Amino acid sequence: MSALPKASPEERRRFWLLLLIALLILGAGIGLRDPWPSDEPRFTLAAKQMVESGDWLFPHRGSELYADKPPMLMWSEAASFELVRWWRLAFMLPSLLAGLGTLLLVYDLGRRLWNRRAGLYAAGGLLLAFQFVYQSQRAQIDPLVVFFITAANWGLLRHLLAPPNPDGTSTTHWPLYWLGCFCAGLGVITKGVGFLALLMLVPYAWAAWRGWDGVVRPGRGAWWRWLLGLAAALAAIALWLVPMLLTAQARDGNPAYAAYVNDILFHQTAKRYANAWHHLHPWWYYIPILLFSWLPLSLLYPGCLPRWWQRIKARDARVLLPLGWVVLVLLFFSASAGKRDVYILPALPMLALACAPFVDELLPKRWLRVAGLAFIAVLGAAMLGLGGYALWSHAPKVAQFAAERDLAHGGAALWWMCVLLGAVQLLLVATLRVRRAGWAVCGGMAALWLAWGFWAVPLLNPSSSSSALMADVRGHLAPGDQLGLVAWTEQNLLMLDRPATDFGFKQPFHTQFARAVQWQAQSPATRWLFVQQAAMGDCVDRGKAISLGHANQREWWMFKADALVPGCLPDAKVDELPDGDPGAEP
Repeated sequence: MSALPKASPEERRRFWLLLLIALLILGAGIGLRDPWPSDEPRFTLAAKQMVESGDWLFPHRGSELYADKPPMLMWSEAASFELVRWWRLAFMLPSLLAGLGTLLLVYDLGRRLWNRRAGLYAAGGLLLAFQFVYQSQRAQIDPLVVFFITAANWGLLRHLLAPPNPDGTSTTHWPLYWLGCFCAGLGVITKGVGFLALLMLVPYAWAAWRGWDGVVRPGRGAWWRWLLGLAAALAAIALWLVPMLLTAQARDGNPAYAAYVNDILFHQTAKRYANAWHHLHPWWYYIPILLFSWLPLSLLYPGCLPRWWQRIKARDARVLLPLGWVVLVLLFFSASAGKRDVYILPALPMLALACAPFVDELLPKRWLRVAGLAFIAVLGAAMLGLGGYALWSHAPKVAQFAAERDLAHGGAALWWMCVLLGAVQLLLVATLRVRRAGWAVCGGMAALWLAWGFWAVPLLNPSSSSSALMADVRGHLAPGDQLGLVAWTEQNLLMLDRPATDFGFKQPFHTQFARAVQWQAQSPATRWLFVQQAAMGDCVDRGKAISLGHANQREWWMFKADALVPGCLPDAKVDELPDGDPGAEP
C-alpha cells in the first residue's frame, strides 16, 4: 500500500461527520436500559461478580462457574465499570467501542486500498447494514469478536497487499502482520472463532502462487517471519489460557474447575461445531441472512457481482482477498449443522470493503436508487401499518403483548412511535424521490435506530430486563429477610441488586427446589423463596404465596415456608419446560 495523499478539508469534514453519525446511532439508548435476555444478563452478571469477588480469571453465574464462553467480554464490562462506575453504561460500552473501532478499521482499509471516498463508502455501507447496528447496540460477545477479527484482517491486509517496488521487491509490513495474528488470538479468547481471520492467508497464497501483482512476495528467507505470526496468535491466547490452566490445576481438589477446563476447551468449541446440539439448520440457512439481514447494503449485490468478477479476472488482489475470505467464512459456518444468524457477522465488514470501490459507479444507476427507495417505502409502510393496526384495531394479541410487557394504556406510546417512524420514512421517500434516494435510505435507517434507542428502549426496559419484577420482589422483603432463588434466570439475580442464595443454575429444577426447602427450613421466619411457577409443581399453596405475575415469558412466585405443602417435593417432570432449558447457551 503506497503512501496516502494529504486529506482535503472536505474529506476531513466528511470523515468526522460519519464518525459523529456513527456515535449517535450506535450509542442510541445507552444509559436508558438494563441488560436484556438472553445473553446480556449472564455476561453482565459474571462481570459484576468479577468486580465484587476480585476473581477475574473464572467467571461465575451465581454460585456456579460459567464455562460457556471465554471471559474477554466479561473482562471488558468489568473494566468499563471500574472506569465509569455505572452498570447501565458499563455493560454497553465494550459494544459501542467495538462498533466504532470496526468502522474505523474498515474506513482505513478502504482509503489505503483505493481512496478516502471508498473508505467512507465502506464504513457507511457497514453502518447502514441492519445486523451490524442491531448487534452493536447489544451487549453480546459478537461486536467484540467482530472488532478483533476485523483488526486481524486489517493487519494482515496491510502486510499482504503490498505492490512491488521498481526493483521487484515488496514493501512489507511485518509488525502489522504480527499484530493481525495477535488480534486473531484475542478473537479466540473472545469467542473461539477468532482464528478465522487467518483464513485470509488462503486467497493470498493462491494469488501469490499465481504471480498476481499487488501482493507481497513470500520470500525464501522469510519463513521464520511467517511463523512468528503463529507465535503472536498463540501468545494472545496464552494471556488467558496459561494462568487459567495453572490456577485450575492448583485447585484440583475442586472438580468444578476440571469440569470448567473440559467444557470451555472442548465441549463448547470443537464438539459444539462438529456435533451441534442447538440451532440446527440446513446448509442454505445463511442465504436469507446475506440478503435480508444485511439490507440495505445487500442492494448492491447485483451491481457488485459482475464487477467483482471483472476485477478478479484482472488479477486485482484487493478484491480477491477480502471477498475470498468472506466466502471461506460462509463455507466454514455452513458446514456445521448448528447455525445462528450472528455467526457470519464477522464477514460483513470485509463484504462492505469489497463493495466500496464500486459504490461511486453504482449510485447513479436508476435501478439501485429505485430499489433503495422501495426498501425504505416498504419499511415505512410496515411501521405505519403496524402502529395504526395496534392503536385502532383493539386486537386481543395487541392487548396481550402490552399486558405481558406492562405497557401503559395498551402500549399506546410504543404504537405511536411506530406510526411516527413510518410517517417519517414515507415522508423521506415522497420528498427526496428517486433522484436523492441515497439520502432517503440513510435518513430512513437513522430514524429507525434513533426511534428504537431513545423511544422504544425506555418503554420496554422494565419488563424486558426484569427490573420491575425484581423491584416488586425487593418490596416484599423486610430488613433482615433473606431470599433464595429457584429455577431462576440471570436477570433475576442481576436486577435484584442485593445478596441472594441460589442452589445452582444448571441443576435440575426439582433438585434446586429440594435444596431450597432445606435451606428455608433453617430459618423459616426470615427466608423467602423466589421460584418460577413451573418448578413448584403442586407443592406450594398458591393462596399463601405471592404471585409476582408474568415476566420474561414465565410466571413467578415468592413465598415463605408456611406456603409449602407438607412432605411434598416436585419430581423430575417439572424440569421439562415448554421453552426448553433456560440455562442453555443460545
